[in-house]
Order: sequence, then C-alpha cells, then structure tokens
Amino acid sequence: MNVSKTVSPLNRRAALAAVTAVVALVVSTGPAALAESGQGRAVGVAVAPVAEHPRADALRAALVGLPDGEATSAVVRAGGSDGRWEGSAGVRDIRSQAPAVTDGRFRAGSVTKVVTAALVLRLAADGRIDLDRPVQRYLPGLLTSEFEPVSVRRLLNHTSGIQGGDGFGDSWEEQYAHRFDTLKPEDVVASGVAKGPEFGPGEQQHYLNVNYTILAMLVEKVTGKTYEEGAARYVFRPAGMRHTSFPGTDPRIHGPHNRGYQLAGGKRVDVTEWNVSDRWAAGDMITTLDDLERLMTSLFRGGIVPRPQLEEMFTVPEGIDGATKTAGLERFEVDGVEVWGKTGARPGYNTVLVATRDLSRTVVYSVTGTDAHAQGSAIGARFAFPAFLGK
Repeated sequence: MNVSKTVSPLNRRAALAAVTAVVALVVSTGPAALAESGQGRAVGVAVAPVAEHPRADALRAALVGLPDGEATSAVVRAGGSDGRWEGSAGVRDIRSQAPAVTDGRFRAGSVTKVVTAALVLRLAADGRIDLDRPVQRYLPGLLTSEFEPVSVRRLLNHTSGIQGGDGFGDSWEEQYAHRFDTLKPEDVVASGVAKGPEFGPGEQQHYLNVNYTILAMLVEKVTGKTYEEGAARYVFRPAGMRHTSFPGTDPRIHGPHNRGYQLAGGKRVDVTEWNVSDRWAAGDMITTLDDLERLMTSLFRGGIVPRPQLEEMFTVPEGIDGATKTAGLERFEVDGVEVWGKTGARPGYNTVLVATRDLSRTVVYSVTGTDAHAQGSAIGARFAFPAFLGK
C-alpha cells in the first residue's frame, strides 16, 4: 500500500488522564438518601436542583436486578430540555461485588466511528478532503482494478462495496484465544480488498469496519499526522473530551472501570483485557460518560463539524432498501420519535450515544453486557429507549 506517513498510527497514542468524578448519580433519589449514606457515589444526588427527567421511573426500572443474565453493571445518563437523570446499578466486578464505578472508563466500540466521521467531515469543511473524490485518488494502489471508483462519501455511509477483512476467527472462542495478539488494521483491509467488491458503489448499504479503517488511512495521508493526532485536534479538544484515548495494542483499561464479562458455557468469563487495535478508527476508543455526552452535544450543535458538512451525519443514502446508516450515525424511530445515534460493542462492553437532533432528549450509557455483540439491540431497548417513549 502506498500510504505516506512518518509515524505508525499504532505507536502514537494519547495518554490517559486522571478521571474526574461525576456530579450526580441517582439510584435512590434525594438528599436524604445521600446524607444517610455519607457519600454520593452509591445511592444519592448532590447537585443544584434540576428537574427530573420525565421518564425517570422507566429508566430506573431498567436497572433493577443487576447484575443479571444480560449485564453485570450499567451506568445511564438521560438529559434534554425536560430534565436530567443519571443512575447506575450492578457491580464493579463479580468477585468483590463492589458497587459499579459511575465515573470510570469503558470501551466505546463502534461509537469510535462518530469521531472518525466527524474528523473526516471537518477536514472536508477545511477543503482538505473532497467527499466526492474517489479513495483511489487519495490512496493509489489500495484497491485493485476490480473496484469502480469509490468516493469518500461511500466509505462514510457504508455503501462502498468493499468487503470486510479477516480477523482471528468467527467464533467467540477463537477470538478470545487471540485476545492479546496484534492484527494490523492495514492487513485487515488488504484481506478484505483481496476478496473483490461485494457490490457496486452505492448499490447497497453494508455496515463494516473496513470503511472506517480506510478513512483513517486517508486522514493520515492528507494531514501527514496520525489519525490519533487528528482526532485529538479536531474532535476531542473542541468538544472538551479530556479523558478519551486510543489504547492501541495495550489490552488494559487504565484508571477506574467496571470489568467486562462474556457469558460462555453458563459462566461469566472476564474479558476486560483485550487488544482491539485491529478495530482502530472503527472501534478502538476508550472514553468516559462525561466525554461521551460532551461529544454528542458539541457535535449536534455544530461545534465540531460546520453545519453544511454536518448534514452528512443526518442524511441516510437514498434509493437503498433498508438503509439506516449515515456518516457516523444511525437513524432510529422510537414510539414515533426520530432519534439519531450510535451503538458500540466490544467484548464485555456496550455503549450508546443517542439523541433527538435538537437534543431535547438524550441518552448516553455504558453497560457491561454479558454477550455484548449479540445483544446490542436488546441492551438499547432496555436502557436507552425508555427515555424516548411518550410525547
């Protein structure tokens, strides 16, 4: 591949910073509960008076019974124009049974794509990337002659026709056995390209990580900097995200965090430590609930991507049956309410960022799901969608 760069994207990572405490947690509500406990982290609220979210009861009900068969912990924050609510339940780890950490770090999975899309669109706003230009012009030699011209926009909205690359196997057991091994993103792309096109550009929508890995390679080509540096400059700093990073080949989550588990053979297997560097710009990010909310609000308000380019994130490609994905986001409908957001899943971790476009209703969460990839929609229906029910 003819990709010009001076520093490998897998060797330069932003340092993780100390985590600041979250302002509020609601499981039992009210200052009285806080006073009785002697601390705000476990049971109460210590904030200036704010109207409680109108769907607080439904959100609170979703936390009852944790840990259970679906998850060992959940930290959920709902906001918007009608009020706010934050709650957590479950355990930090199943051995100690200590209460879930409310202000810790977690794997964001495919929510990373929101950052990548925002970065590309910001560079497009600056005139450094043309969304209609074929990727073959930016990265000559990356795609074979079998491929028709694939525009940058087709990568953003998953209509490129480029097939997914190979990993360490299809089963969870195979992947778990290789959880500390390194698979270079460039090699994953090469294995996908070698399969030839799945369909012509724009004919279908197939959501795949390979599109966003190529976008990161493109960012590095046009900027001469690493993808991580670009994300920090154009996304993290404008949004005020101080505790978000890309771990690269480091399998650990540094700082306070809830441990993740996979249910296998009727037992919970600890999957907290995992090298996910092969996901890179498609799913390698570690973040916090505070930073996730900052990303969502700043992005939707036009604070990261100028509004002309921001429309790409709220535009589902036309003429494609079943298309719901945009540039970095997905369109949902909940009880007649149109919402936009992104889900993410890595072994042991489910993440969501979802809101109405006007931010009148918002939800971010981190859930340690026991079968994170398979149960993503069920986790969303349980912990996020209640915030959007009812007019």
